[in-house]
Amino acid sequence: MIVDDETDITEILSFNLNSEGFEVDTASSAEQALEKLSEEHSLILLDVMMGGMSGYRMAEKLRKEGNTIPIIFLTAKDTENDMLTGFSVGGDDYISKPFSLKEVSARIKAVLKRGPVETKQAERLETAGIILNFQTKELFIDSRGIPLTKTEFEILSLLASNPSRIFSRDEMIDRIWKDAPYVTERTVDVHINRLRKKMGDKASLISSRAGYGYRFNQEEQ
Repeated sequence: MIVDDETDITEILSFNLNSEGFEVDTASSAEQALEKLSEEHSLILLDVMMGGMSGYRMAEKLRKEGNTIPIIFLTAKDTENDMLTGFSVGGDDYISKPFSLKEVSARIKAVLKRGPVETKQAERLETAGIILNFQTKELFIDSRGIPLTKTEFEILSLLASNPSRIFSRDEMIDRIWKDAPYVTERTVDVHINRLRKKMGDKASLISSRAGYGYRFNQEEQ
């Protein structure tokens, strides 16, 4: 779904993505997009600055409701703080305007092809009081489901499946974001902070070592 209040942009993107084999739906506002959004949609291209509800607000609303659909922000803002805001509200990628159609297509394909992180367990992992279900991509803490974005789930899966390892930020970028460009070490930190907040009392399971990176700290439990 393309969500943008500039008709020219939605028409150009729709034509280009249709020609590449994507099924495309459009909305001219965040409010309209929320009404049209269904399980058939697999990704949202979301403009940030729109009349009414902003793209950031829409993304934040979806994440609070437990919707983990991948979101790529489209915006004329391109400062680091704007990018970090996009990631902090649950975005998966960020494209600055003006953009090339090839770049948009490449970013979409990179996000959609992110497969699950390799894990030691085929279906689920129970450790330190949490359960990761790799089939349904869900986290459970004390039998309570915790909604995670795709990126958050992949980060936790990577760390929890390798509790004896410390992963540097560069390693995590290579594993989680793969071919996605413009991902910085700060991006990793923002996602880790969001993940820790969602884990509540279990946040200490993800520990950091200055100068090294992050690890899953089973000993905490």
